[in-house]
Amino acid sequence: MIITVTLNPALDKSARVNMVRPNALNRLHDITQDAGGKGINVSAMIRSLGGESIALGFSGGSTGEELQSLVAKKGLQYDFVHIAGVTRTNLKIMSDDRLLTEFNEPGPTILSCEWHELEQKLLGHGTRGNTIVLSGSLPLGLGKDTYKKISVILRKAGAAVFLDTDGEALKQAIDSGPEGIPDYIKPNRYELLRYFGVASDGIVAETKLVELCHTLIGRGIKLVALSLGRVGAIFVSKKGVWRSAGISVPVRSTVGAGDSMTGALVYGFEQGLGEEQCFALATAASAGASATEGNNPPLRTLVDSLLTQTRIEKIG
Repeated sequence: MIITVTLNPALDKSARVNMVRPNALNRLHDITQDAGGKGINVSAMIRSLGGESIALGFSGGSTGEELQSLVAKKGLQYDFVHIAGVTRTNLKIMSDDRLLTEFNEPGPTILSCEWHELEQKLLGHGTRGNTIVLSGSLPLGLGKDTYKKISVILRKAGAAVFLDTDGEALKQAIDSGPEGIPDYIKPNRYELLRYFGVASDGIVAETKLVELCHTLIGRGIKLVALSLGRVGAIFVSKKGVWRSAGISVPVRSTVGAGDSMTGALVYGFEQGLGEEQCFALATAASAGASATEGNNPPLRTLVDSLLTQTRIEKIG
């Protein structure tokens, strides 16, 4: 079973505007609401592909009730902890020239008793054979070592851990040693370079990126899926290095494209697909998400169509 964890979910409001004008009135149109959060997006992608997962997270206030209602409408299994704080609302504005502007609230402060309740739910699922997807930002009240601590416990229990976060939370998890280092990570180019302290404002050769990924494999990570946006992705494991070229699609929304890649990867792993098949599916799912309106996963039919355009090349 795949378990996704969203510690700082949000009610996402999306809208369109002709052009974002600072210091002026901006009239919005095509306003929609959806359940937001990286883990929720991952679960939605898994379901779209025909798989199952359980989404864990926190939910509070009327916003949290609306969030759960939207999650249920997606047909997802979920098990949220009710909290005293109020679930945040994020605003995403897409202009006619396809530029996305986001306004994200920090979210509620999680109390120690609330974290303990979620931790117990999570540990109940942290059994051998299960994959736990830990993704997204950490809410107030939880330390930067939260993913590190829970990864150690889950790995000891025999569960596989897929971590998709950044900054100090990612660094502490990677630096936790062999007992707690996640099995899979999906950084983007900026996050990878930031972890290694490499300046990201210039051109970094592909060979250098692969070298850094190999360093992480040497520390015990089984797969580094390096997202390169429209350019595609690089996948590095002990078995080799693969490059996936980006697929040209009409971009309707970039929200959740990376989460769709994660969802397709863990779905492929659970289905027992070969590595190259998983990488192709992940590439097609990510492109499909970009071609899909709003915060919705691409349909399986679209992903299958894009699979015919996917090119995976082993380069090492």
